[in-house]
Amino acid sequence: MNVARIAAAALALAAVAAIGLGARCSLAGMARCSVAALTGHAPKLDVPYAATRPELVERMLDLGAVGAGTRLLDLGTGDGRIALAAARRGALAEGIDIDPVLVNEASEAAAAQGLSARARFRTADLFATPLKGRDAVTMFLLPQVNMRLRPRLLAELAPGARVVSHAFTMGDWTPDAEARVGGAHAYLWVVPADAGGRWKLSDGGELMLVQRFQMLTGTLARPGAEAVPVVGRLAGPVMRIVANAREYRGRVAGDRLSGVDWSATRTRR
Repeated sequence: MNVARIAAAALALAAVAAIGLGARCSLAGMARCSVAALTGHAPKLDVPYAATRPELVERMLDLGAVGAGTRLLDLGTGDGRIALAAARRGALAEGIDIDPVLVNEASEAAAAQGLSARARFRTADLFATPLKGRDAVTMFLLPQVNMRLRPRLLAELAPGARVVSHAFTMGDWTPDAEARVGGAHAYLWVVPADAGGRWKLSDGGELMLVQRFQMLTGTLARPGAEAVPVVGRLAGPVMRIVANAREYRGRVAGDRLSGVDWSATRTRR
């Protein structure tokens, strides 16, 4: 058997191995796994690791307003490049990945770059990782994984927290902003406050709001007047609604809604 045939046989065996692994590590230059994952000695991966281009990493961090003091969580961190770039901006970054070999690689990179105090990495299941207390969450996962995370992102993150995803959206939760670098896309969502329900205005009026993510619809009834339609939007805790050609701006804090010259108390969710 000549060298060419040996090489061909080796490639065939590699292809069979890739099929056996679900091809999760088979795209050279696009996806990669540790040796442990390739040999079956690491936990099952929900998402293959695919590197994000450095220029897109920076754009994602721009979208998420990541800077000094930002508490960032990078889900499915891989080699840690997003968390490391955030740390270089002064953020306090944590990267989570289920592959311990990649986590070790990221930790070594943080040490080599003098970033260990601001970029930490640990092996964990992203679905079991607490999200509370983060200012920004970054991810390059898959659509079905994003959808599994979506309820927790909305429930656990504080209003105003930013979620940035490379390539994939969150179903019918419309992005608040997006960016494109070459052929790659990044999407931003700002976690909205809970503003739905019946609100009693300080002037005796009643505001009824129906919320779908950051979008608001409903009615506003002033004393002695018929109810008029309301449309609006939330940007974190900040609410903007328009009723009868008048704009109202306010901030939601639990069951209190406060504007410059108006306020309201929620009486029913």
